Amino acid sequence: MDRKRALITGITGQDGAYLAQFLLSKGYEVHGLLRRSASADVIGSRLRWLGIADSVVLHDGNLTDLSGLLRVMQEVKPAEVYNLAAQSFVKSSWQQPLLTGSVTGLGAANMLEAVRIACPDARFYQASSSEMYGLIQEPVQSETTPFYPRSPYAAAKLYAHWMTVNYRESFGLHASSGILFNHESPLRGIEFVTRKITDGVARIKLGMQDKLALGNMDAKRDWGHARDYVQAMWLMLQQDVPEDYVIATGRTVAVSEFCRLAFEHAGLTMEDHVVQDERYMRPAEVDVLLGNPEKARKNLGWAPETTLEMLVAEMVEADLQRLRHHEHL
Repeated sequence: MDRKRALITGITGQDGAYLAQFLLSKGYEVHGLLRRSASADVIGSRLRWLGIADSVVLHDGNLTDLSGLLRVMQEVKPAEVYNLAAQSFVKSSWQQPLLTGSVTGLGAANMLEAVRIACPDARFYQASSSEMYGLIQEPVQSETTPFYPRSPYAAAKLYAHWMTVNYRESFGLHASSGILFNHESPLRGIEFVTRKITDGVARIKLGMQDKLALGNMDAKRDWGHARDYVQAMWLMLQQDVPEDYVIATGRTVAVSEFCRLAFEHAGLTMEDHVVQDERYMRPAEVDVLLGNPEKARKNLGWAPETTLEMLVAEMVEADLQRLRHHEHL
């Protein structure tokens, strides 16, 4: 019997790597879309970290190239498509707003169109973001909370989100969006504040540096583990009826608290090492995000398994290991 096939865009990113690992454990044949770049030597580092680099099939492609997406779709004939690729760094979206719109926004529309034309029976997952809530309109955000994006990244994600809704309602695609709140892991990119913190703590612990420069320490986020969140993506595509779901922990803490936990895990005092730097401030800050995952709990039977304290400890330990062994990610 043929194994079920899945196609993941963004397979070399944090979420893509964990999702690939999860789907492989379920017996899937996993294919990934790979955007060629000058950093080809490190592009598969997350897949190698998880020990699955040789277990997935990679295809050249780019979200901005519909013809290439159609070719890959016709070749793979996936039963499930997970669109996780994006220009996903909020700070960079201010420097590259048009690129972010093309990749994160229009790229999702290209994927939906490729599915509609080449694999209309495939089930489609769109990676939406809690950043779409931006200037929050309700203290706790659910699937019915109005959106108010505060960055080019969030605006592009909102376009992709509503295009997914429109393709579902207009063409009958089994298309769902996961509105994922912040989710981190040892595979998180170094440009994100959580990984910047844990890498900085590890470097300070090992005597490689003494100070850690951060931006807004008061911003609050609902942080979970990416490994838990990719299971929710899969669960959405197993439902008879496609819908959109908030995936979150229901707990929000400030950046300063995440930082304190990281320093304490390493036996250090945050106040001795952290300095605030205006260069890392956003032009328009998202002050608080706090998700209500009740619908996911009720309909999908999903709940996060990793606490914030467990997440921080895992990230600090991974960065200590990397630095001791001169590894890079």
